[in-house]
Amino acid sequence: MFWEALGSVMLGLALSWAAAHRLPDRLPARRVVLASGTLGALFGALVTHAALGPGNAPGTLVGAVAVAAVVLSLLLRPTTRRMRRSAATQS
Repeated sequence: MFWEALGSVMLGLALSWAAAHRLPDRLPARRVVLASGTLGALFGALVTHAALGPGNAPGTLVGAVAVAAVVLSLLLRPTTRRMRRSAATQS
């Protein structure tokens, strides 16, 4: 269980770093993103390990990455570009 937890933390940290590097204008502060991705992956590993049982490390890591991705997607803000009104509403 220790190695699964350590692996999930490392994967969550890598995923959150990639998200913070790729979308800096749509995410909050880097510190918040890194913490959220890491804790999301740890929680995902805990839930997946409880559901699958011991001895299924690859499945646990996949579940950890999935939950971390969901947590990080909740932090995304919409783009700053405003949508123009359609031609039907401009009459």
